[in-house]
Formats: sequence, structure tokens, C-alpha cells
Amino acid sequence: MRQIYENYDDEDFKVWQLLYDRQIVNLPNAASKAHLKGLEQTNFVASNIPHFEDTNEILHRITGWKLAVVPGLVPDYTFFELMSNKYFPATTWLRKMKELDYLEEPDMFHDVFAHVPMLTNQNFVNFLQELSKIGLKYCGNDYAIELLSRIYWFTVEFGLIRENGELRIYGAGILSSAGETKFSLSDKPAHYEFNVRQIMATPYWKDKFQDKYFIINSYEQLYKAIPEIKQVIAEEVDKALHVH
Repeated sequence: MRQIYENYDDEDFKVWQLLYDRQIVNLPNAASKAHLKGLEQTNFVASNIPHFEDTNEILHRITGWKLAVVPGLVPDYTFFELMSNKYFPATTWLRKMKELDYLEEPDMFHDVFAHVPMLTNQNFVNFLQELSKIGLKYCGNDYAIELLSRIYWFTVEFGLIRENGELRIYGAGILSSAGETKFSLSDKPAHYEFNVRQIMATPYWKDKFQDKYFIINSYEQLYKAIPEIKQVIAEEVDKALHVH
């Protein structure tokens, strides 16, 4: 599949611009340094829906990654296989005006504006790639994939990082939502230090703001957690086998 740029209509451009303008003002005081830097490097602007070809050239030059066009949510195996080969799955469709605030499944604004800037950070993409290799190994084991999805959810989608003593956002699920951007950094939800076992024991919500977030101190910390993630999943899967 590829992005067919000429298929975008006036509403698509308006939606991109509206979402971009609404969120860009929140980012300087909320987004992590890596996301802000990546946003600059990828040359995203309000007036133009990004061309994947241009974005791919930039990403490939910086970290060796590219975007792979997918129709929407893809099966686990496809998802993990793409990312283990340095391809980030991204949709090319945009939400409609009437869906500006909430979507059932991620659209291009989420996939591109929120995820892509982080793909310029080497430690972060190394983490993504290794996490995906674990996913490939356990594909078909629903319990293992659920544990792994919690790690993905509370880092890649809803992760916070501490920078210069302040909480900042790197998770794309938060960064594509103006409402959750404010909420996640407020004192309303619980904030925990990044902890592999605790995250794997924590279910998440898809239909409302999270009530807890986990904080890393660096992207290197994420990458270095891979051996522990492998170990804990192996232990849990083994335990589950013996229970049954």
C-alpha cells in the first residue's frame, strides 16, 4: 500500500490544520525534548499533510526507519514484523470534523504527528524494534501478548519522561490528545516510576483517560529494560502453563 496524496480533500487539510494548531501550542511546555526535536527534523507544518516519501527519507537518514502504509489496525504478527524490520505502521486516512476529539482507532494525525517525531530518537527506536522481536516470538500466545501490550501501552502510547526535574510526555496516545496532554501532567492521575513488573500487572483503558502513568528517566532506560521484559514474560508464561 502507499499514500495517495491526491485523494486528500479540503476537509482533510482543514482537519490536519485544526488538530495541528490546537496541539502545537501545548507542546513546548508538555512534550519531551526528543519529540520537539523530532517535530522540527520531520518538517511537519499545519498547512500541509505530510508526504510519506519525504518523511521516509528524513527518518531513514536519521535512524534507519521508515513508515509502512497500513489500512488501519493490523494483526499482531504484521504489526510486530513490520517494526522488527524498522518499519512503523501508519495509516493515511484522517478523522472527520465531527470526530475531532475522539476516535475508536488511530488515524494519521495520531500515527504521524504523535508517533513519527519519536522515531528520530535512536534509543527509542531500538527499544521499539527489540520489543517487536519479543512480540513475534510470542505471537499466538494471548497472555504473553497482553503482558507485552501493557509495556507498549504505558511507554510508546502513554509514557512520561522526567527531564530537568519536570514531567514531559513522549507517549503518542497522550500527544495526539489536547485533553489528555493537560490531564496526564496534572496531579489528578497517579504517577509511578517505570517498573516492568508493575506495568505488566496493570490493565489499561482504551475509552477514557488513563488513571495512572509511568515515568522513565531516559530512553536508554527503556532500551536497557528489554532483558528484564523478556525474563518477566517468560516467567509469567511458564507460571500460567503450570497453573493449567
